[in-house]
Amino acid sequence: MARLNPTTKSKAPPLFRPPATPATNSNPIPSSSPAFATPVHPIRPFNPTTAPVPKASILPILLPPPTLRPLAFRTFTKKHSLTLTSSALQVLATFIGKHCGTGWREEGLAERVLEEVAKSWKNRSGGVIVEGEGTELKEILKALEGNMSGGRIVVGRELSRQNSLVLGSSQYGEVNHTRLGLRPGNIPREDSQSSLGMSTLEVNDEEDEDGLMDPRRWLKVIDAFEQPRLVYNVAKKHFDRDTSKPSLFPPASHKTLLFQNRYNVIHQRLLRNESFQTPTFQDGKASLQRSTSTITTQQHSYKLTPIANLLGRNRSSHMLLGLLSITPTGTLAINELTGSIALDLTHATSIPEDSAWFAPGMMVLVDGTYEEDETGTSSRLGGNGGVGGTISGKFVGFFIGHPPPERRHVTLGTAGEGDTTAGGGFGWVDFLGVGSSRALGNKMQRLEQKLHRPPPPDTDTDDPPPPSRGRVVILGDVHLDIPQTLQALKKVLSLYSSEPEGCTPMTFILLGSFVSHAVLARGGSGGSIEYKEYFDSLAAVLSEYPTLLSTATFIFIPGPNDAWVSAFSSGSTVPLPRKPVPEMFTSRIKRAFANANTEMEKENGKRGDGEAIWTSNPARVSLFGMSCELVVFRDDVSGRLRRTAVTLKSSQKSNPENDEDEDIDMSPPPSSIPSSTPPPEIDPDIHTARRLTRTLLDQGHLSPFPLNIAPQHWDFSNALSIYPLPTAIVLCDVDSPAFCLTYEGCHVMNPASVVAKGRRGVARWIEYDVWGRAGKVREVGF
Repeated sequence: MARLNPTTKSKAPPLFRPPATPATNSNPIPSSSPAFATPVHPIRPFNPTTAPVPKASILPILLPPPTLRPLAFRTFTKKHSLTLTSSALQVLATFIGKHCGTGWREEGLAERVLEEVAKSWKNRSGGVIVEGEGTELKEILKALEGNMSGGRIVVGRELSRQNSLVLGSSQYGEVNHTRLGLRPGNIPREDSQSSLGMSTLEVNDEEDEDGLMDPRRWLKVIDAFEQPRLVYNVAKKHFDRDTSKPSLFPPASHKTLLFQNRYNVIHQRLLRNESFQTPTFQDGKASLQRSTSTITTQQHSYKLTPIANLLGRNRSSHMLLGLLSITPTGTLAINELTGSIALDLTHATSIPEDSAWFAPGMMVLVDGTYEEDETGTSSRLGGNGGVGGTISGKFVGFFIGHPPPERRHVTLGTAGEGDTTAGGGFGWVDFLGVGSSRALGNKMQRLEQKLHRPPPPDTDTDDPPPPSRGRVVILGDVHLDIPQTLQALKKVLSLYSSEPEGCTPMTFILLGSFVSHAVLARGGSGGSIEYKEYFDSLAAVLSEYPTLLSTATFIFIPGPNDAWVSAFSSGSTVPLPRKPVPEMFTSRIKRAFANANTEMEKENGKRGDGEAIWTSNPARVSLFGMSCELVVFRDDVSGRLRRTAVTLKSSQKSNPENDEDEDIDMSPPPSSIPSSTPPPEIDPDIHTARRLTRTLLDQGHLSPFPLNIAPQHWDFSNALSIYPLPTAIVLCDVDSPAFCLTYEGCHVMNPASVVAKGRRGVARWIEYDVWGRAGKVREVGF
């Protein structure tokens, strides 16, 4: 009988078995020819730096959910403002009992697991309510299970994958990185596109490099067809990502969802407004009053009434929020989710007075009285009455106004300049696909302030400071078929090319239409061949300024006369958003940028990184993540508003003898001598700019019109939403004068046409300062 060897070692799995070391050859790869050291076959040597660590044994236990509930409540609800459902608590209790065992309480293992799960849920833009039936929580626990050993979270092999998201954690010694969140430590440039949607996002706190001084490294242009499609969930009070495949020919139900989502977003925005929150002590009923500012009050709160609740409440006062529309009989009506009712605005006054346009397709607030149809003779098409249909009678409106907007930092739940707060908001929602404000906001703000703020002026010399690199040059209505446009463009580019090296603007935005007529529809003279020749002439102009081409990003936004949509629209209104100009027409411009980058490499030994980006209309430009968002839109909105707006009664001065409802001001007058100075008259151009800005920003939408007037792609209408309010909006409207103004923290700019109308030989454009968050209209003769 053979004797058993007591010193026999247990065999390790082949994957973790260390390779045998040859006795005579130091090369781990065997060779078929010792003279030339040719390997037998190309194998990769496996040289583990450390011995494999055996997994610590865990004794699983059956952890009841009520036992885990106090700890889960402190972690999820008190610390992260999340709500756990019973199913989610059951899933977490089963997971912790299996993988943490008896040390879940004494060693603090469960608390660490719950902390990582809560962070991962918020980083994935999960809702306020954590549910256990879905796949989100199971995916988080599955990823966490592969990185646990002995009940503790350790660095696993999966965490080093290229497309993983890295989360630096200083709370636990053993938790160095995890791929469960969206907070990056060091993201390689090649992999950031697939992870955060940012081509050059690298955030760390180490010493600066030469390449980090260029703000274009954190600039990303977001196409409207690539922007995340978000839908507001009324039950969860959160935004959900629409995972269905979008289509240009969606089912008819998507048309209804388009307006329903708009209404839900504005409705929740109103409920978050202090003026619509019921105070503890209320001394009277509030109504919209004449004011020179927004709809706010210190003493009263407003209450919205659903249209269906008007039934049986004849001659009672209410405030409605709904969609202004025109019925098939040609009368005005207001619609919302519970029904619709005819609207009488004969005696209505806008609040504030003459401050905005009101057109069908807009969400409006109307304060008035409901009057029933006592005779029963009111006619309506379709016969759909009652709840969910058309309510009999009419609603007589006395005051009408737009929903008050919400500032960007309030929507994102920040305290101003990027400082996060513990309050509400949608800071964890990734609206643009570049990472949420809570996940990246603080790091990007520090990076912006540390690296890219302009240097302080030198007090020793009288020389003016060099121009800032963080500038965006915006030129509108660039008609390439008009010779004066090319002359104006040359003059503008020559001004910036003469600036010192390293101080030229980082971005140039050129907005169409790039031809004055729809040439593809045989408008004017020419066709597709002439259309390409116009871009070839633009390439020849740009080639004269290789310094700008090699150091800046040029963004091109199409207009209504550009290809291919203008081939059938003939320059009329086209569905929004619209695709960029096809590459077949712009190949020579891209070649000009490639040549400029090559010339820079020959001169300085470093290849230039200038690029030309042809994107959609509208488009978004993100700089430093959510720190700076620039919306670029080309449309003649003001002309459409003038044609379709509802005409209200002319403003009249109120008579104190007849105003019985007005409150009497008992405060003493500021002066015993009444002032006879009339209020200063506002320039008509400034007044038009203010009306246009207030209308769009209050609506939170770039095209608040009916689909028969301004068509939209139903599945991509989310790209037209401006909620939250961006940092700045470029609204190229040639029917309005050029302006730059700020409303509710959002800077709105209109470059108009690059060739000033009515002024011969004058080029006009806008220069936007990224650091100062403000733009200015500039002019120069050519």
